[in-house]
Amino acid sequence: MEVAFFAGGCFWGIEAAFQQIPGIKSTRVGYMGGHTNEPTYQDVCSDTTGHAETVAIEFDETIVSYQSLLKHFFSMHNPTEIDRQGPDIGSQYRSVVFYTTNEQKEQAEKFIADINLSDRYNVPVATEVIPASTFWPAEDYHQSYFMKIGQRYGRSLF
Repeated sequence: MEVAFFAGGCFWGIEAAFQQIPGIKSTRVGYMGGHTNEPTYQDVCSDTTGHAETVAIEFDETIVSYQSLLKHFFSMHNPTEIDRQGPDIGSQYRSVVFYTTNEQKEQAEKFIADINLSDRYNVPVATEVIPASTFWPAEDYHQSYFMKIGQRYGRSLF
């Protein structure tokens, strides 16, 4: 199994979208990229810890490639927004690819360069590509949140 980490706004939606992709074995939401140990959701929402709401993804590369994950990730959010996604504002909602290997770094940088050359957006992609650091899992009630809410109301949100 391979591991990937992506941040692109509220982690609930990003996690739910990744959970629909064949080859994804598990997901977990949490916080990465900050300077505070064991941050809580309230800490991260204060926009003072430096963490981004992040999804950790364990995937089977024989079924889904990292390149495919990048393609999905960049279609899930607006990678040109800085420190926000839609109505969610703050550095915790920034777009980040946290890489675990040099190969992931190179693939992410090339993917972003290709998007920028394509003129897909009027402005450059703002997504950061930085080394993965300590992943702090979010509180249990955040894990698979959209699945829980859908089950609570007896329907699927997708």
